[in-house]
Amino acid sequence: MATIVLDPVTRIEGHLRVETRWDGPRLAEARVAGEMFRGFESILRGRDALDAPVITQRICGVCPVSHAVASCRALEQALGIRVPPNGRLLRSLVLGANFLQSHLLHFYHLSALDFVDVGALLKSDDPDPAVRALRTWVEAEVRSNRVLPAAPFLPQWPAGLPSDGRWAGRALGHYLKALEVRQATHRMAARFGGRVPHTATLVPGGVTAGVDPLGVEGFRSELASVRGFVEQVYLPDALEVAARFPHLAGQGVGPDRYLAFGAFEEADGRPWLPAGVWAGDRLEPLDPGRITEETAHSRYRGAEPDPEKPGAYSWLKAPRYDGRPVEVGPLARLRVAAASGLPEVKEAGERWLAPAGLRLSELSGVTGRHLARALEAWMLARRMEAWLDRLDPAGPTVGPYEPNASGDGAGLVEAPRGALGHWVSVRELRIEAYQCIVPSTWNFSPRDGRGRPGAVEAALEGLEPLEGEPRGLAVARVVRSFDPCIACAVH
Repeated sequence: MATIVLDPVTRIEGHLRVETRWDGPRLAEARVAGEMFRGFESILRGRDALDAPVITQRICGVCPVSHAVASCRALEQALGIRVPPNGRLLRSLVLGANFLQSHLLHFYHLSALDFVDVGALLKSDDPDPAVRALRTWVEAEVRSNRVLPAAPFLPQWPAGLPSDGRWAGRALGHYLKALEVRQATHRMAARFGGRVPHTATLVPGGVTAGVDPLGVEGFRSELASVRGFVEQVYLPDALEVAARFPHLAGQGVGPDRYLAFGAFEEADGRPWLPAGVWAGDRLEPLDPGRITEETAHSRYRGAEPDPEKPGAYSWLKAPRYDGRPVEVGPLARLRVAAASGLPEVKEAGERWLAPAGLRLSELSGVTGRHLARALEAWMLARRMEAWLDRLDPAGPTVGPYEPNASGDGAGLVEAPRGALGHWVSVRELRIEAYQCIVPSTWNFSPRDGRGRPGAVEAALEGLEPLEGEPRGLAVARVVRSFDPCIACAVH
């Protein structure tokens, strides 16, 4: 069998190795491995319980808000702390801004170059001044004697991408514009979060920022511009990728079991995006008691790291639901929400997918994940406008602080990349034990004790690139469609 190793996989967060074995044109076996250990769960033992939301945000610089929310909710359950409606809504707004930032980062700045021949930019006649400036710069770089001209856009893998100057100019113009839009989402999160990427106001009991009418209207103004970009640029671009590369809908289909913890608390405490498990065309209620974590092929003995463990090949553990691997992320949330009857999902399908001849129930594979992420951004931006309207300037944003000294709690939320859980045991206000299972641990887990592959390994096995399509690029497209964050996944 031929072997192809991608190490490290680029344009992702963290350090990931993917080893593939091929039987003729078909990928027969895949092993994905996180290649570092961070030890956050060990760091937290013995610390003051209220340190946890501050420390766990440092797990990730892309999705820190999700870790802060999960940690706060775990402590609220453990210590009996209540959150007022304003506190819930402000959390959802900060988390929503972080979701929008992360989705735009993933599509434009991490994945878009898988679908665009950058060299075709030299044939573009796009009148956008930013695109013209980029083209002029690339031309000058190519004429220079630099070893790597026009980095990081060039050199590009000879992928046989269509040499379409108009598409390259438009897509790269949107790549540049998305940088500005992501700045707006950061400003939105900082209005109520105090600062970003690691917020200062999210605490057990709510959000210490008040409901300032000027801040609310400033947030609303930025949100309108972000929503406009999602509607006029992001969704059309995701649909165009799906139309230009129709074979990618059938590449990288995972284990066909999807899990969502639910997210975005409304004022009454119910999640806007529902929790559930979608498997075999059937929606099941989420039962956290069915979550397990295995280490048969992980570099751990029990909870302790063991880099020399025989048979181990990854620093990620192997979480399973009901003993089986599941996919988490935007496609999982969309499947669960659609089966739960969330009206926004039906509206999104009718407005955006139906005109393109697509159906929600048929979204799968590489382009299915990209479209699910874009649809979620559109639904979320609209919902955030309603949360702004429900804020009460006269109401408290933090609940009364009268914590129990000891208790156990779980904070189950959604990060942009999928289901995120924090579990904590507190004794006399000190952390006795802390456990995190993050989205990329679910998706990028190694095999379990029964030899079952993780979700991404399952998505890769059976992959058959088109004739002329580089195998490495086909593998990378599947991997990136899951939006890996390996720094989050190793503890």
